[in-house]
Amino acid sequence: MVFLQVLINGLFLGGVYALISLGLTLIFGVIRVINFAHGEILMISMYASFFCFSILGLNPYLSLIIVVPGMFLVGMFIDQVIIRPIRNAPSYMQIFATVGLSVVLINLALVFFSGDYRSINLTFAKQVVHMGDIGISLSRFIVFAAAIVVAWLVWLFLGKTDMGKQIRAIAQDRDAARLMGINPNKIYMITFGLGSAMVGLAGGLIMPLYYVFPSVGAYFVLTAFVVVVLGGLGNMVGALLGGLIIGVIDSLSGFYLDPALKEMVYFVVFLLVLLFKPSGLMGMIGAEEMGLK
Repeated sequence: MVFLQVLINGLFLGGVYALISLGLTLIFGVIRVINFAHGEILMISMYASFFCFSILGLNPYLSLIIVVPGMFLVGMFIDQVIIRPIRNAPSYMQIFATVGLSVVLINLALVFFSGDYRSINLTFAKQVVHMGDIGISLSRFIVFAAAIVVAWLVWLFLGKTDMGKQIRAIAQDRDAARLMGINPNKIYMITFGLGSAMVGLAGGLIMPLYYVFPSVGAYFVLTAFVVVVLGGLGNMVGALLGGLIIGVIDSLSGFYLDPALKEMVYFVVFLLVLLFKPSGLMGMIGAEEMGLK
């Protein structure tokens, strides 16, 4: 029973990692930009959820009706102001730009919010449902379920809607898509907005579980990159699977080995996967496959 409890805890933790990683993999799969400010977008959404609760009295889950559209707009703004001017620049310039944006956002948060740790105290977030000897945290289950639902909805969106098909076309061949009348800049802007909205959803859902502070994004973003690469760059299902795998490894190694070693263990697994399958668990070699399976 102890093993099963640890396994369930790992799956729920993996849901957190997966939900944060889905937006990152969507952005990379379409725009081909590695967004090092992804963690800071998460930080902004967590602060937004916190202030919706502390000022407006909105439950963090209800605050999503404000936070998610707000982060969509933030994402579109970042794409147009920061990413668009360097869209065709060498990749190192894009990396420097997003790293610079990350530093700016962290320091702005320090100026306006200070370095204090803030949290939301909700009775609901602490509730645990017992099924025999197994305890299930309701708030973590919500995040886990949200990760699965979001991955499924994005998969449907990309495969079944006109906008999704345009996004796929741009990801597969931008020049051919342009010849077919698709506006790449519009698609890139919408995609970055969607990716930011997804991490905004993650920020609102995890706010009852974690403290928010200016550098909280760094706590999650490294793991998110591991999840994205492990699952296959640009692959939605891969990001979900990668998040769950990392969560389970994190939980099992932290319990049975040493909490200080859990990062080492999942990095070893990560390196082994890359050694034997460089494209990731569900990735495919070739740009035409990026992000859309």
